[in-house]
Amino acid sequence: MTTTAITSAAHSSVSVRRHWGGPVVGGFYLSIGGVHLGIVAADPQTYRHFADSGLFGLVRDGWHEIFMASPEVFGLLLAAGETVLGVLLLFGGRAAFVGWAGAIAFHLLLMLFGFGIWLWCIPTLALLVLLARQDTTARWPRITPARLHSS
Repeated sequence: MTTTAITSAAHSSVSVRRHWGGPVVGGFYLSIGGVHLGIVAADPQTYRHFADSGLFGLVRDGWHEIFMASPEVFGLLLAAGETVLGVLLLFGGRAAFVGWAGAIAFHLLLMLFGFGIWLWCIPTLALLVLLARQDTTARWPRITPARLHSS
């Protein structure tokens, strides 16, 4: 048996446990998808004032003219999107990588809705990036001072 075969045999019998971040955040997104489903079922007009503190007129006006034109449909789309992110994070592997990217992008876009939301988004983004790095098998490049100066 060659060294490669021995190494492969040793690795095949070892099960790798997944980091807890993906399932926890995935469950959170599934729950929030359910919350949006409940909002749509109870009173979709609850969304009306969400963008009042938006950073740009485009965000405020777009919210009122597009989202609030049919809050039932857009609320259900929001619920579906968050549910899909949750399921992707629960699946793990490549699906989780897409789920993490979606969750991070979602929070970056959420920051357009006002500085008050930044109180939620900034610590959440820090946590999401940390957990995504722990959960995915992708190699995230480390930025070192030497690498900064070589660019």
